[in-house]
Amino acid sequence: MKNFEFEAWDQAGNRHEGVRQANSEDDVISMLREQGLTPVSIVPIAVTNQKKRGGVRYKRVKSHELSTFCWQLGTMLDGGLPITSAIETISSEMENPYFGWILRTISIQLERGSSLSSCIEAFPRVFNTMARAMIQAGEKGGNLTTTLERLAEYYNNKDKLAKKVRGALAYPIFVVVFIVLIIIALMTFIIPRFTTMFEMMEGKLPAFTRGFMYVYDTILANLVYILVGIAVLVFGFTFYGKTRSGHKRLSQLGMIMPLFGKIKIHAFVSVFCKTLSTLVSSGVPVLEAFEILSNMTNNDVLKTGVLETRERLVEGSSVSDSMAASRFFPDVAIKMTQIGEQSGSLSSVLEKTSQYYERKVDAAISALLGLMEPVLIVSVGAIVLVVILAMYLPIFTMSGPGGG
Repeated sequence: MKNFEFEAWDQAGNRHEGVRQANSEDDVISMLREQGLTPVSIVPIAVTNQKKRGGVRYKRVKSHELSTFCWQLGTMLDGGLPITSAIETISSEMENPYFGWILRTISIQLERGSSLSSCIEAFPRVFNTMARAMIQAGEKGGNLTTTLERLAEYYNNKDKLAKKVRGALAYPIFVVVFIVLIIIALMTFIIPRFTTMFEMMEGKLPAFTRGFMYVYDTILANLVYILVGIAVLVFGFTFYGKTRSGHKRLSQLGMIMPLFGKIKIHAFVSVFCKTLSTLVSSGVPVLEAFEILSNMTNNDVLKTGVLETRERLVEGSSVSDSMAASRFFPDVAIKMTQIGEQSGSLSSVLEKTSQYYERKVDAAISALLGLMEPVLIVSVGAIVLVVILAMYLPIFTMSGPGGG
């Protein structure tokens, strides 16, 4: 997809300028004509070029930064400040220089007569499809301030949930790394000193110590091959994950893992319900909302579940029936959606459902951390115990009755 800067006129003789994202100039022309505009000039632009950014390097815009932007903009607009002045003010206080440059660019385009939704289309890496659809719906419905408040809340909740899930996944990694570091420290500093001591002592070593030293010597002698083998496995696993069949298989594996799979499913359902609630309450059509939702995950299992639900919506089924037919969504989510449809309060019911599954994520994370703590203690204790027994058993044997 490329970015094109356009100039066009409507039937009333008003001039319009802005940026559109498309594959070619012909696609831009078609888009403008569908909106009742007559294109006059279409020029391709490269917004990622360093010169276009005034020397500002790309830096990822985080969810909390987007939340702050939406909240500030909504508050300023509600206070009667013009949108161009509001965005210019926010950009001057933005700590992320790349995001500040984007906001200044948007402000310039707004002064030329473009809409906010058309301006943010030029920055898909920052403003995703959901944000663009919601802002466009807010502009059409005349409730942009309310839409921005909903977006701010969405980004804030998304950031908090992502931190919880990352924390849950980071803990077992920390456990493994900690155990590996302990093993390396023992093999580097402790065991070699005892090995020298054993060579100086007379007498036969106990069977447990001999077995331990055999394993130690074997690992030490083949350390290069072991490291190369691990590197090959990691590379092969990564390459396999990038293939279509491998990505699908790993996605399935990630969903059935004990505790981790449940956390992933509950986190996705929470985000799904929250996002659908936000989109529906902002006036985005349900079919378009599901199209947006299908692009919010790279997991093949989750993506397939959303796409299957959308296919049944196209056929005329209700949202709850479509979710049930996909055989992916939990029963609680389906029942709550059905209640929301029957009562005409789908958005608020989905919001409560999102909160319910967010609490389940919290409970699953607490259970995981509660399980991992004793595992860490037992694992470290077992490693230290084995080393102590292997190292000190010869000393006790040789110094006891009948010892050397």
